[in-house]
Amino acid sequence: MKQTDVCIIGAGPGGATAALHLAKSGISSMLLDKAVFPRDKICGDALSGKVINELKRIDESLLPQLHAQATAIGSGGIHFIAPNEKWLTIPFHPENEKLPSETAFHLGYLMKRLDFDDFLVEKVRKNTLIDLREGEEVTGYQRVENGWTITTNRQTIRTKLLIIANGAQSNFTRHVAGIVQEPGHFCAGLRAYYQGVAGLDAHGFIELHFLKDFLPGYFWIFPLAGGYANVGVGMLSSAISRKRVNLRNSMLQIIQTHPVLRQRFANARLVGGIKGYGLPLGSKKRPLSGDNYMLTGDAAHLIDPFTGEGISNAMISGRWAADQAVKCLAANDFSETFMRQYDAAVYRRLGRELQISRRMQQLLRYPSLFNLVVSRANRNPSLQQLLSAMFMDMDLRAALKKPSFYARLLFS
Repeated sequence: MKQTDVCIIGAGPGGATAALHLAKSGISSMLLDKAVFPRDKICGDALSGKVINELKRIDESLLPQLHAQATAIGSGGIHFIAPNEKWLTIPFHPENEKLPSETAFHLGYLMKRLDFDDFLVEKVRKNTLIDLREGEEVTGYQRVENGWTITTNRQTIRTKLLIIANGAQSNFTRHVAGIVQEPGHFCAGLRAYYQGVAGLDAHGFIELHFLKDFLPGYFWIFPLAGGYANVGVGMLSSAISRKRVNLRNSMLQIIQTHPVLRQRFANARLVGGIKGYGLPLGSKKRPLSGDNYMLTGDAAHLIDPFTGEGISNAMISGRWAADQAVKCLAANDFSETFMRQYDAAVYRRLGRELQISRRMQQLLRYPSLFNLVVSRANRNPSLQQLLSAMFMDMDLRAALKKPSFYARLLFS
């Protein structure tokens, strides 16, 4: 039987981040993943400013290394397309003319998850304090005195502490932690790769289309390196059931019949298939730990309810899981009570942000408000700059959930 103080299940961004931070503290860990990297992961492929910050926390050298990857391109911001077809451009930098050059670092990047996850795993492989086991699938968990016994397709492992980072379909989350998927807090998405989509932004701005006939869902186009685009749709599971939506048919219909989009896709080629995935949203507060375990990332249901972003929150929770693991090992205390410090740390960092995103998600029920914001912002440069700043400042973003913000819009 293999013995380890810390065993991490899942080598995606959350698990890899936890392992790398533990190694920075001089603590060894075992990191298991059923896949062999590089492996594909269905995702929107956007790396936000929060991801960049987490990379810097791991190692300051990671950002220039990421920037040098041929598979990564800088992202200048977001184009929001309102239900009335009006565009609102929100640069990550306050003014468009200050967008960084090709040689400068960006506040956001676009990179296929196949490549980004492999980028992180390559750092893990080089770290002698991390015992990475690829192609090793966990087949059972057993609670034992002072820890867990893990059974895999290759061996049995005894550990004092489990960090669960194996994604949205985690068996541990459902069957051990007891967290179930709820349609009102779960989003279904589809992702496809296209080549030759016309009109992609030269500065890597992503597009979020809130189409009148597809609300409360949205359609996205994210430019990627090599002339590719990540194209997809997402909608709350509860809305899919209520409206009896076939996501695949809806996505293809948008591409084939929308007056503008059909022209942009006229010469585009689908590369591979259209793949589906689930997003367990952080729109509801849940317990993130228990005796001798912590949940991170998608396994902890921490995906942003409005943007659908999960990578940064996985890395943030992975960092805090490593921090808590250091405390547990120092105190030799792995109890549920002691572990609550982890829950508190994660929600102190992400809780308010997730609440605001939940409110913003609910605004999709009122397309007229969305149209109002876009129309006024396009006529008012100061408002546009304010909205741009909201993507970097959570205190400013909190204004979006206040009725007074919309009252000012009406009379500005």
